[in-house]
Amino acid sequence: MPPMAVDKQWLLVLFVLAFLTPACLASGGEEPARFQIPRDGSVVELDESNFEAALAAVDFLFVDFHAPWCGHCKRLSPQLDEAAPVLAGLSTPIVVAKVNAEKYKKLGSKYGVDGFPTLMLFDHGVPTEYTGSRKASQLVESLRKLVAPDVSLLMSDAAIKSFVQEAGVGFPLFIGFGVDESSIAEYGARYKKKAWFSTAKDFSEDMMAVYDFDKIPALVSLNPKYNEQNVFYGPFEGTFLEDFIRQSLLPITVPFNAETVKMLKDDDRKVVLAVLQDESDETSMRLIKVLRSAANANHDLVFGYVGVNQWEEFTEPFHDSKSSQLPKLVVWDKDEEYEVVEGLESLEEGDHGSQISRFLEAYRAGRTIKKTLGRRSPTLLGMNALYILLFLVAVLVVLMFFSGQGDEDRQPTRAHQE
Repeated sequence: MPPMAVDKQWLLVLFVLAFLTPACLASGGEEPARFQIPRDGSVVELDESNFEAALAAVDFLFVDFHAPWCGHCKRLSPQLDEAAPVLAGLSTPIVVAKVNAEKYKKLGSKYGVDGFPTLMLFDHGVPTEYTGSRKASQLVESLRKLVAPDVSLLMSDAAIKSFVQEAGVGFPLFIGFGVDESSIAEYGARYKKKAWFSTAKDFSEDMMAVYDFDKIPALVSLNPKYNEQNVFYGPFEGTFLEDFIRQSLLPITVPFNAETVKMLKDDDRKVVLAVLQDESDETSMRLIKVLRSAANANHDLVFGYVGVNQWEEFTEPFHDSKSSQLPKLVVWDKDEEYEVVEGLESLEEGDHGSQISRFLEAYRAGRTIKKTLGRRSPTLLGMNALYILLFLVAVLVVLMFFSGQGDEDRQPTRAHQE
C-alpha cells in the first residue's frame, strides 16, 4: 500500500477517535444526577447537582430558596413540612423543595433570588414567584388554585358538586351555566390567582334551583367565605362581564382587615367606609345589613366597615375620638384623601337607611368636605410600613459599609417579610 494511502487512513482513524472520545469519557464517568420523588411527600433538599433533574421529573415544583441565618426562613420551615404531604397528595401533585441559596449561589442568581425566603412555583420548568400566604392551610389552597386549569369544564351535576367542594372557601368561584368557555377564558387567565372559573355544559334543573337562576346563559358567582351568591345574565361582551367579575371578587360589604385591604388594591372604585366602635355589637350588625342594601344599589362604589376595637391603628386617621362620634361614614379614595358630608359626619340612632341615602345623595351632588390624611394615612402606616422599614435597614447597611464596619463576607440583611 502506498505510504500516502496509509497516512490518509491514520488521519481518518484519529479523526474518528477525536470525535468519539469525549462522548465515551462522559458515558464512562459519573451518571447524571437522578431525582426521586419522595413517596411520603416530605420536603426535598435540592442543590446544583440535582436541581435540573428535579425540574425534568416534576411537573409542579414549589421551591423555597432560603438561607440558614434567616429568621423568616426558620419560621416558614414547619409550615412547609405541614403543607408538603398535602400538596403531594393532590390530584395534580406539587412537590415541595428547599435550596440553600446562600451556599448554592449560582442557583439563586439564576432565578433572581435577592432576598430570603424567596418562594417560586415551577410550572413545567417555568418559574413564577409566589407572594401569597405562608400559613400551611392557605399555602395549600393558593397553590392548588395556581396549578388548576384557567377554566374547568363541568359535564354533569356530579362534576359541578365536586368542583365546588374541591375549591374550598379560600377563593370566590364562577360557574358559567350554558356560557361559552371562550367568553370567560380571558378572565380565567387574568384572575387565576384570585378565583376559580368553570363552565357547565350538562346540568339538571336541580342545579338551576340550587344556584337560583332561571335561564341561560347565566354566570353564577359564589363567595363561600362570606356565604354570598350572585347571578349575571349578560351581556357577555364589553365591560359588563368584567365589571361583574371584579365586583364579585369582594364581598358585598367588605370587612376591613389586612387581607381585604390588599384585595382592594386592584379595584378602582372609591370606598364608602363605615367606622364603628365594635363590629360585633348588635347596633353595628344592624348597620352592616343596611350597608349591604346600599351596596346592592350602588355598584360603582365599594362599601366596607371597620371597628375601632378590631383595628384601631387603621381607624385613627378617620376618627378623632375627642371630636367625633361613632358610627360615622366617609368616602375614601384608598390613598391620601377622604370626604365627609357636612351635617352627617356621624350617624344618629334610628333610621340608618334614610341617613345613608342622604349621605350618598349629598356625595353624588358634590356636597362634601375633602380632608387629607397626610402622615396619618392608613396606607402609609399600614400597607407600606414594611417598605419604609426595609428602606431604613438599607440606609443603615450603607452607612455601616462606608464607615468600615462591614467586610466583604458579611451576610445579606435583606429578608422578605411575612
